[in-house]
Amino acid sequence: MSYFGDLLSTVFERRYRKALSAEVDDRTTTELCKALLTSHGEVSGVTLARNILDRYAEMSEPEKKAFFEFMTHELEIDPDDVTATLQSYKDNPSKATYRAFASACEPKRQELTRRLNQVPGATGKLVAMRKDLLSITRDNPNLEPLDVDLKHLFSSWFNRGFLVLRPINWESPADILDKIIAYEAVHAIDSWDDLRRRLKPADRRCFGFFHPAMADEPLIFVEVALTKGIPNSIQDLLADDRMPIDAHDADTAVFYSISNCQAGLAGISFGNSLIKQVVSDLSKELSGLTTFVTLSPIPGLNRWLDHAGLTADTPADARALAAHYLLDAKRPDGMPYDPVARFHLGNGALVHAVHSDADISENGRRQSGGTMVNYLYDLSQISQNHEQFVGEKTVVASDAVKALSATVIAKSAGD
Repeated sequence: MSYFGDLLSTVFERRYRKALSAEVDDRTTTELCKALLTSHGEVSGVTLARNILDRYAEMSEPEKKAFFEFMTHELEIDPDDVTATLQSYKDNPSKATYRAFASACEPKRQELTRRLNQVPGATGKLVAMRKDLLSITRDNPNLEPLDVDLKHLFSSWFNRGFLVLRPINWESPADILDKIIAYEAVHAIDSWDDLRRRLKPADRRCFGFFHPAMADEPLIFVEVALTKGIPNSIQDLLADDRMPIDAHDADTAVFYSISNCQAGLAGISFGNSLIKQVVSDLSKELSGLTTFVTLSPIPGLNRWLDHAGLTADTPADARALAAHYLLDAKRPDGMPYDPVARFHLGNGALVHAVHSDADISENGRRQSGGTMVNYLYDLSQISQNHEQFVGEKTVVASDAVKALSATVIAKSAGD
């Protein structure tokens, strides 16, 4: 009886809240926000939050910009208050003076965002709101402080401890599979048949991180091929007529596509944790796996070659130039120019091999002339590689890749 009582209570509460939210409120959106910040009742707070989110969903881009201007400039910290409370804490360190200082340092827009998140389903709406903010901020840098606060909150809300790793396969719900097709960012999925070839065979895996507040929305997913040996062509790996192998016969797990799904979570990294968790889970499931590699694009290669005035006349030249780019092309801060390289090297991988004509698709040719790279995750060296890269900005690579890069350097010196 307790279960049915709780169920009826939930139903009546939802109807009551729905009725409240349906009431016409003539206040402006900014007035509703200020009311939400001072609200003490749970039901009234949820109603205000729902009304604000519903109004935001109907806003035009100029109206969204005005809303973000309000959050940025009218819900800002008071620098004088911060300075005064800091001085009080410095003069008399105590729980009370520290609390006052901490309160002064937090903009009201952070609390407003937390209160908006009371509404069921609000987390996803707030992530979508940040997507809008990032777009609008490109032409309005004065809004950047608001993004700093949203990113700060989301970094806590989407902490690894809250994320759930779920396998995605051909039996997964159709709405999830639809999103895998839509969110695939590396190698486009052309059809449901194409998706089935990536998910159904015994030698294929897919894993995604999900958040309990966005249970039907993958945050990031990785596609994995189980192979014998390290592959050197994405077309071969995804060929329609390839012959699947038994998963227990595989010795290599190939991470060939990693896709972030939520633009509103840009700058919040999940990939590091995702790969390490998948490696751990696959190692437990398939004891025959001894090698974990990627087959990765090199998205910045052609752009860098054009800027440097370099061209590849032969496949051997293409491999050598790609190796040189990955090892030696650096940003002003000393980090690799290539974003995919920064990601995997930061995770503790090493540059294992480069392959010409590895992606002959239009996109592969446009990005890198078809050249791809294997990053190797050597489980015994991941921590050491990570420390070298983060601390010393050292790009760890195999001897073969170093030798390829050296040929370019030697040729340049000779010229």
